[in-house]
Amino acid sequence: MKRIAVFCGSSIGFNPVYMEAAKELGNYFANNHIGMVYGGGKVGLMGVIADEILSYKGEVIGVIPTLLEKEEVVHAGVEEMIVCKKMSERKVIMSKLIDGYITLPGGFGTLDELFEALTLNQLHIEQKPVGLLNVNGFFDAVLLQLDKMVEEGYLKQTNRNMLLVANSVDDLMQKMNNYTAPKVEAIINKVVR
Repeated sequence: MKRIAVFCGSSIGFNPVYMEAAKELGNYFANNHIGMVYGGGKVGLMGVIADEILSYKGEVIGVIPTLLEKEEVVHAGVEEMIVCKKMSERKVIMSKLIDGYITLPGGFGTLDELFEALTLNQLHIEQKPVGLLNVNGFFDAVLLQLDKMVEEGYLKQTNRNMLLVANSVDDLMQKMNNYTAPKVEAIINKVVR
């Protein structure tokens, strides 16, 4: 993988363990020559990971909609900043630039981006690895919800398995590098009955 989109919070959260995880991921990217595509902000975990990669002279590409340019405070150190009109356009641009997705702790926007990436893979519009760095058990409740969706017949186990989950950067990157997309099936066969 040459470039990975990273979805994460515009806050650093209350526990320093999340900031440390962002730094560790940024360090991994820089040391393994993996470029990061992200939301373009200098605040929160977004800023932490961008700063880490940039400190090693690694590649960082920001994609930010005009409505968030001021609110998220654009990262001045990112040389390649793509400004677009809409949030939906941001996702399309990011998708075209990357080979996979990783999600760190965040809020509504982070979950929105994670689930859109999973949906694109479920529909076979994309076949890219989607990773979740479950730092400090942050996503445990989300993972329980996904299991409940399988149990109740709203999500196929093969689609649930598309989400690669690990507690450490090394484990997650190994899973992402070894990812094989599920076999393409007809859409009609996706309906759980």
